Amino acid sequence: MSTPLADTMFEPVVPEGDRERRRREFATIGLVSVAHGSSHFFQLLLAPLFPWLMAEFDLGFTQVGLAMTLFFVISGAGQAVAGFAVDRFGPGRVLMFGESCLVLSGLALAAAPGYAGLFLAAALAGTGNAVYHPAGFTVLNRRLSEARLGHGFAMHGLAGNLGWALAPALLTGVAAWANWRLAALVASALALAILLLLVWQRRLLAVPTTEHSADDPAPTTFAFLGVPAVWLCFAFFFCTATAFGAFQNFGGPVLREVYGMSLASAASAVSLFLFSGAVGVVAGGFLAARGGAHERQVACILLAAALLAVLLASAVLPPALAPLLMALIGFCNGLANPSRDLLVRRAAVGRFGHRAFGRIYGLVYSGLDAGMALSPLLFGLFMDAGRFALVLLGVALLQVAATLTALGVGRQR
Repeated sequence: MSTPLADTMFEPVVPEGDRERRRREFATIGLVSVAHGSSHFFQLLLAPLFPWLMAEFDLGFTQVGLAMTLFFVISGAGQAVAGFAVDRFGPGRVLMFGESCLVLSGLALAAAPGYAGLFLAAALAGTGNAVYHPAGFTVLNRRLSEARLGHGFAMHGLAGNLGWALAPALLTGVAAWANWRLAALVASALALAILLLLVWQRRLLAVPTTEHSADDPAPTTFAFLGVPAVWLCFAFFFCTATAFGAFQNFGGPVLREVYGMSLASAASAVSLFLFSGAVGVVAGGFLAARGGAHERQVACILLAAALLAVLLASAVLPPALAPLLMALIGFCNGLANPSRDLLVRRAAVGRFGHRAFGRIYGLVYSGLDAGMALSPLLFGLFMDAGRFALVLLGVALLQVAATLTALGVGRQR
């Protein structure tokens, strides 16, 4: 099998002292995390602007929702392809390509003459979003020491949550102050600034070339597809993303119907869910850094989240406590994330060492996009039927299914 193309625009990794290595590792974590935050920001490029876009182009919810479905379909399929590109060309180049697509996505939306323009913006954003997990996680896995992997994954996840939080506030604020086209241009400018940062600090994205010996030959290109742990990880991400999408898409309406909460209170509860997830990610970094059986950590945390979702669905508690339950569920979801990422790393390294990070992360994390694409379609059926509590029970069942897949990965050692 041929070796990856030489990445001549990146300087090679050289030995360095402990202090210098620590500085570079934290700089790498920061750079990759900022890029990851931009990908999450662009996941919400369209949704906060729906009221303006629907009025401008005379569209319904189903029509604008199709653009979001296109985003996740392209992103999910693209992640698997991006994984091969990362292993072939190196993560730095692929990461810059993705950020360039985000820049173009914002420009396409700003110039959109009609409904088709939304699809172009969604397609470009989905293509850009596809590269971040295979490229970013390859950089983190290859450049960080074992002691800092848990914290690196935590900061990576935290930046994603912050990107989600920033997008609605910034885009709706600019659109309300000026117009939605300027909001799209602001998003594009943000991505351009991050692209320039990636180019400037590209040395932090360099990874050493993996050498193969006669005793340790390179795996065939598609050998990872025959590893059960890889598919269990895919199923894990699919289940958790489908559950998360239920809260992200329908959390507010569900709380209003089940608990009789006001629009503002329900929206605040969903925001609390997302914020608590970010706090959980930070705490999860310390938990993951302690080592241990990560699959058991993930299983216990997700079982707790499932029980909380059942309690929320039962409506036996007063409405004033519903935001607290949402916060606890969000915290559990975030707490599990760093251990989850280390679980995927173990599935990759256990069979292929460092030789297939891009391919494995690309396939596994495409489960996120598949779940996010399915979630509004699946739970939308319950919403249309008026079975609002079933949305929460469905979340609980998905969390239990994710628990079983995590334990299955542990048994594949």
